[in-house]
Amino acid sequence: MKLGDFYYKIKNRIQEFWSFKIFRYAIVLHGIYFIISLVLTLTVFRYQNDFRVYFRVGEVFINDIRGLYDPLNFMGMWPFRYFPLSGLLFVPFYLLGFEIGYVIFNIINVLLNLLICIVLYKIIILIRGKNHEEEENRVLLYISLYLISIPQVFNYILGQINLYVTLLILISLYLFLKYNNNKWNFIASFILGISVNIKPITLFLIPFLIMINFDREEKKIKIESFKSLIRLSGFILPVLLNIIMFLIYPELLEGFLNVNITGEETILKNHSFSITKLIQNLLVFIGFSQTQLQSFQLPIFIIILLIFAGTGFLIYFIRRFNNYSLIFGYTFGILIMLLGYFDSWDHHLLILTPLLIIMIFNFPRNSNITKKFIKPSFFFLSFLDLVFMGIWFIIQDYFPFNFVSTIFLLLIFYGVSKYCLTKDSINQ
Repeated sequence: MKLGDFYYKIKNRIQEFWSFKIFRYAIVLHGIYFIISLVLTLTVFRYQNDFRVYFRVGEVFINDIRGLYDPLNFMGMWPFRYFPLSGLLFVPFYLLGFEIGYVIFNIINVLLNLLICIVLYKIIILIRGKNHEEEENRVLLYISLYLISIPQVFNYILGQINLYVTLLILISLYLFLKYNNNKWNFIASFILGISVNIKPITLFLIPFLIMINFDREEKKIKIESFKSLIRLSGFILPVLLNIIMFLIYPELLEGFLNVNITGEETILKNHSFSITKLIQNLLVFIGFSQTQLQSFQLPIFIIILLIFAGTGFLIYFIRRFNNYSLIFGYTFGILIMLLGYFDSWDHHLLILTPLLIIMIFNFPRNSNITKKFIKPSFFFLSFLDLVFMGIWFIIQDYFPFNFVSTIFLLLIFYGVSKYCLTKDSINQ
């Protein structure tokens, strides 16, 4: 497709969306979010945002790439935790200067959100269950709810890069669901691999790309080895580009591992809702020293990951269906990272909630799993999660546990697991 044709197709789709009143209201409110974020970040939160870290990364990438993970380069800021290649993304914004760079960065985020809405719409139409309404009102309602969800404000104020990841995830998922040939499998997995370079939150999607399933009726394992290899190759190829940088600059590998797994930053008490962080906060609360906690942090992290990654992949392996199964594989992969990694924040939810919307339309219209687990979790994570983060800051000295969001993530994990194991899911 030519670039001009693509532009007009996107333009026409946006015009179609605009004809729905709820979508117009959502766009207006989203625009208010954008304006508020610009004002707050350039005034009140000028030195308390993640874009400041990215801006610094762009500078270090140009002038001192060996110091990309050096804490001295990020004094008074969060450390840089992503793969070194992602630093290249922030160079243009550094060259523009902080103010202009931040404004352009968030304008791009707005455009990314519009593209996310279009791809999300296309996926829903593709996978929507037969007993759902054919009209588009309900589809546009949920897309609008995504646009006005509170994590959007948080994402803009912080100047975060979650929307890049969300768009790449949805594009890759759409390609996987729509096409079944080797070429598109490679392209889709390659796009997903790029998302890891931008933010490693998608790293645990790797095992769910393997086309393997245990057929409980026939009592045998079914695997498409060649297609699985193509998927894994496409995913790993962009990530391997970082190996070149690690080989050229060995100190980058040491810094990357230290800042993500064994460093002091990972044991700080904070409002992360991951299970690993809740356990760490508990140990701090009952009197463990920083030195003691550093010796425990890696085993805790590995145990939690093994529990959820092992459970998620086992359930996916014995699932009772193959049709659109990657929707649930993607969801498992993101949930594993959110529950297991040290720092899982509210703005990360923008990567998860579109997948919840997709599941709502893929599940039967009257599904009890949707009513009990998916819908309540979607609305809580979209509109109430930030309230409990605020409460955490008020009571952290007495009760340093931001656990309510964790409960809803566990409900989603349980709901997806139950659906994968339910006989009725075969008929979807």
